[in-house]
Amino acid sequence: MSEANDEGHKNMPWFVYIIECNDNKLYTGITNDLKRRIQEHNGGYGCKYTLLRKPVRLVYSEEIECKSSALKREAEIKGFSRLKKLALIAGSCPSALRPQD
Repeated sequence: MSEANDEGHKNMPWFVYIIECNDNKLYTGITNDLKRRIQEHNGGYGCKYTLLRKPVRLVYSEEIECKSSALKREAEIKGFSRLKKLALIAGSCPSALRPQD
């Protein structure tokens, strides 16, 4: 994962993101290249969690000024209940959620 060495990306923004997996589970992560990271998840190179749950789709992201702040925000969101994550997603883009039976 290229985020491990962010030396060349000190002035680039970071993103906290939530993806919805094909089984409707939500995964939260951070990256400094959102497009590439979603492609990695869908290509089977994202992480173990999404490996068998692809395809995934981006349902939420927020830009953060630095990696350390992104890590803190990621931890905060990971601590949210599913309902609170869904409310966060709905608040950013109401059409991002599919109705669930």
